[in-house]
Amino acid sequence: MYKNLLEYIVKNLVAYPEKIEISEVECEEKTILKLKVAKEDMGRIIGKEGRIIRSIREIIYAYAAKESKKVSVDVDEVKENA
Repeated sequence: MYKNLLEYIVKNLVAYPEKIEISEVECEEKTILKLKVAKEDMGRIIGKEGRIIRSIREIIYAYAAKESKKVSVDVDEVKENA
C-alpha cells in the first residue's frame, strides 16, 4: 500500500523509472521502505538541501498517520553490475 504510493511518486520524478527498486521491511512498530534508484537519479530524489526527499517522506508519513502506523523511507542507489 505505502510501497505503491512511493513508487508512483518516484516514477514521475526520475529519468530511469525501470531501475527503481522498493523493498518493504516490517519491524516491530514500523514499516521501512527501502528505495533504490539509479545513481543519475539520486539528485532528483534528494533535491536541493534534501527538500524533495523530505516532501516525499511527509506524504508517506501523512498517509500512514491516517491508519496510526509509522513508516520511514530510506534512499540508496542501485549498484551497477560491471
